[in-house]
Amino acid sequence: MDPLAQETIDYVGVRRLQQAYADIVTRRAWTELHDVFLPDATVAIDRRSGEPLDLAGPQAVGDFISASIAGLEFFEFVILNTRIFLRHEGDDDLAAARMYINELRHERDSGRWAHAYGIYHDRYQRVDGRWWIARRRYHSLARTGRDFEVFAFPTGDLLS
Repeated sequence: MDPLAQETIDYVGVRRLQQAYADIVTRRAWTELHDVFLPDATVAIDRRSGEPLDLAGPQAVGDFISASIAGLEFFEFVILNTRIFLRHEGDDDLAAARMYINELRHERDSGRWAHAYGIYHDRYQRVDGRWWIARRRYHSLARTGRDFEVFAFPTGDLLS
C-alpha cells in the first residue's frame, strides 16, 4: 500500500479510538471501555493532589471514573487537541499521542459548574488490524471550582 495512504488510515484509526473513548466516558457507558482498552492496559493518574493512582485494565478505569463523577448531574469529556505519533519507536503497530482534554462538570448538590483541564500521554497498539489503548498517563493541568488551580506542564519524555 502507498505509505501516505497507510499513514492516513492509521491516523484515522487512532482518532476514532480517541473519539470513542470520549463518547464512552461522556455517556458513562463503562462496560464499553472493554472495546477501547487492551485487557492488560495500564493507566496512571496524576491529579496533582495526593499520590498518583495506578490502574490496570478497563474495569478498574471505569470504576475509578464512575466513582469520581458520581456526584455530577452533567459531565462531558471534550478533546481539545491531539498530536499523534505513528510508527512509534519504529513499530508499525505502535502509536503514541498527547491528547489535551477538558471536562465540563455540573455538581448535583452544590449546583456549581466546574472545568478540569488535562493531558493524556497515550500509547496505542494495533492488534489484528485494530487500534487499542495500551497505556495511558494522565496529568491534571488546571481546574476551576471553588479555587482555580493551574499546574506546571509535565516535563520529560512522556511518550516512551
